[in-house]
Amino acid sequence: MRIIGLDFGSKTVGVAISDPLLITAQGKEIIRRERPDKLRKTLARIEELILENEVTEIVLGDPKNMDGSDGERVRKTLEFKEMLERRTGLPVHMQDERLTTVEAEEYMRETGIRRENFKEYVDEIAAMIILQNYLDRTENERKK
Repeated sequence: MRIIGLDFGSKTVGVAISDPLLITAQGKEIIRRERPDKLRKTLARIEELILENEVTEIVLGDPKNMDGSDGERVRKTLEFKEMLERRTGLPVHMQDERLTTVEAEEYMRETGIRRENFKEYVDEIAAMIILQNYLDRTENERKK
C-alpha cells in the first residue's frame, strides 16, 4: 500500500510516492504538458504510476491563497480532483500546499542545487513536501 502525492500546476504535475509503511515521501517525477487543458496523457501517466506502485490513495495539493481564500487555481485543481476520482476510482485527499514552493526552494538551496536548475526540480520536491505533510498529519491524527 502506497500513497501518491501530486502538485498540480498549469503545465506540470509534480509526483511523489510514499514508502509502503506510509512514513516517508520520495520525489518520483514531473509530468509535463504543452498546454494547461491537455490532461489526457497526464492522467494516463498518473494511472501507470498508480498501478506500478500499488497506490491506494491520492493526495493532491490544495492551492489556497495565503489568506485561505479560494482562487482560480483552486477551481482548476478541484476539477482535476474530480477527473482523478472518476478515472482511478481512488480517494483523493486535499492537502494545503501554501508555502511548499518556498520550502522546496529552501530544500534545493540546502542540498546544493544551483538556482538556475530550481525550475527543473521544484514541482517534484513540492509534491514530496505535500505528501510528507499529509503523512505526518494523518500519523498524528491516528495517534490521538
